Amino acid sequence: MTGVRDLALQAKAWPFEEARKLVARFAKAPPAKGYVLFETGYGPSGLPHLGTFGEVARTTMVRRAFEAMSDIPTRLFCFSDDMDGLRKVPDNIPNREMVAQHLGKPLTRVPDPFGTHDSFGAHNNARLRAFLDGFGFEYEFQSSTDWYTSGRFDEALLAVLRNYDQIMGLMLPTLGEERQQTYSPFLPVSPATGRVLQVPILERDADAGTIVFEDEDGRKVELPVTGGNVKLQWKPDWGMRWHALAVDYEMYGKDLIPSADLAGRICRILGTQAPEGFNYELFLDDKGQKISKSKGNGLTMEEWLRYAPEESLALYMFQKPRAAKRLYFDVIPRAVDEYLTFVEKFDAEEPARRLENPTWHIHRGQPPAARSPLSYNILLNLAGVANAENKDVMWGFISRYAPDATPANSPFLDRLVGYAVAYYQDFVKPAKTYRAPTDAERAALEDLLARLEALPPGAKADAIQDEVYAVGKAHSFPELRAWFQALYEVLLGQSTGPRMGSFIELYGIGETKALIREKLGA
Repeated sequence: MTGVRDLALQAKAWPFEEARKLVARFAKAPPAKGYVLFETGYGPSGLPHLGTFGEVARTTMVRRAFEAMSDIPTRLFCFSDDMDGLRKVPDNIPNREMVAQHLGKPLTRVPDPFGTHDSFGAHNNARLRAFLDGFGFEYEFQSSTDWYTSGRFDEALLAVLRNYDQIMGLMLPTLGEERQQTYSPFLPVSPATGRVLQVPILERDADAGTIVFEDEDGRKVELPVTGGNVKLQWKPDWGMRWHALAVDYEMYGKDLIPSADLAGRICRILGTQAPEGFNYELFLDDKGQKISKSKGNGLTMEEWLRYAPEESLALYMFQKPRAAKRLYFDVIPRAVDEYLTFVEKFDAEEPARRLENPTWHIHRGQPPAARSPLSYNILLNLAGVANAENKDVMWGFISRYAPDATPANSPFLDRLVGYAVAYYQDFVKPAKTYRAPTDAERAALEDLLARLEALPPGAKADAIQDEVYAVGKAHSFPELRAWFQALYEVLLGQSTGPRMGSFIELYGIGETKALIREKLGA
């Protein structure tokens, strides 16, 4: 363990760089609470999505990196802001009219439109837990409603009340003039209607721990800020939560940097060191626009997992988190093949290099034997040439190429086959555009056909590739790339493609010869 720790302390992968912040934070003494607390937040007015996965996956990577460096115990809280008032009725739920009658109420007091849980908040919290459990994340679920109503936030809320003026001094300059007139960190829950109210605070008594406001029926009401009678505005709530829980690490999107700064300052006003932070870049769609749930642009969680394994998505989240990246369907094949490459390399790498390998971070230092004799791109091209409608067609070719591989003993490969068929049917097949060969290309294809005829039975990929190269060099192509592009466009109906030697071995020399003859019109 000491050897791994020494290597981890020097490792350059970004989760180790982040974890070293925590090592330095507790260099003099461990945390008084006895553990290092990581946190992620979740707004349960909607369903979990790619951003939810990314935040928990990346936070877990930093947590594991810290555990490789330190013996201090760690915990991860996935915190649901389920006491927020429901601002609008989501479009994708049943019984929308019923839910509309409860606008403004805490999500945990809105009836569940699906009829399966005690509240809409409880329903979405259950979806969040099922989502996280499905990926095997280790976390502890925390409910804002539970913390407020159980009294566990009471001391922190009283501290906010005592420091009211200082917190207002931070918040008011960040607001517009009209908003400044009514703003308060405290949002009282109306005793009359149960709604979370954004109203001015008329009086406050720090000694008594109460506030006075005008309720929706016009009456002046005095309420304690404890016991679930109020909810904080989200930025003060964030800082208060960091203080109350003594959060040590939380990451957030680049768009929340100003909010995180305010939350950190509020946390310090309340007397607690703000957590270490990490801001990540946001994802872009295929046109370079920021992905928005309301716009529906970009790629959803369900879509990625229809076409690729979750390990490839975890790799995508690991890579360059501070760089804006396109998150669209065409990034999937490369992500899968890069994952396969990193897994394949891991066992042969020196211990120090393993800590830089993304699969160490994806699989807690122990990547599985998720080997595949075929790349995802090769499988996609096979699906295209074979016009595969199902996995059985694909396995007919694979079994000849790798006789020892079966769906039963190669389950990861079998998963990839299923993903490739789905991706081919949905994206590759509709976009295929074949063209006829030019006279020069026709001559080269006829030469390739003759060379394939002359190969011995059972010729392997390298020998086939040599012949493909030889044809390209023997004919009048300005560069070999033009020859390979011609093969892809004429034979496969696309502008890019696989290593032809490997592909021809997989598809079969006989089948390839028939394909060439078809395209030559012979």
